[in-house]
Amino acid sequence: MATNVAAMDCTPEDVFRVLGNGWLYPAWVVGASRMRAVDSSWPGPAAELHHSVGVWPFLLDDTTQITAWEPPHRVVMRARGWPVGEADVTLMVRARENGCLVRIDEEAVSGPAALLPRVITTPILRWRNAETLRRLRYLAEGRAR
Repeated sequence: MATNVAAMDCTPEDVFRVLGNGWLYPAWVVGASRMRAVDSSWPGPAAELHHSVGVWPFLLDDTTQITAWEPPHRVVMRARGWPVGEADVTLMVRARENGCLVRIDEEAVSGPAALLPRVITTPILRWRNAETLRRLRYLAEGRAR
């Protein structure tokens, strides 16, 4: 499992306002290119985001589904990005003085990525998720102002 942590100068509620807006998903998730639709029940149980991954003209349509929504502390999603596979992504948010800490854990659970040794996938996911948290921080801190 790949884990990253980032300090943010905003409240956990600010972070969850970004996470709760499905249309912002490609603004903070590295690899997501565009949104096609957001279930009206987002971020409710089993709600899905319908997004595309890749770059034009090589875009693949897929979905991400909420498996747990516990604001302002925890969200768990099943992210799909076939043909690479699926991953469980957990974001945990903890208040601290002058802001919060956000931790992201990601693990490939099916498809070709799940068959690769973690010694290969973990550094790639950590590199990607460092930028994902950076983008999430910009959005959450911006909404806090």
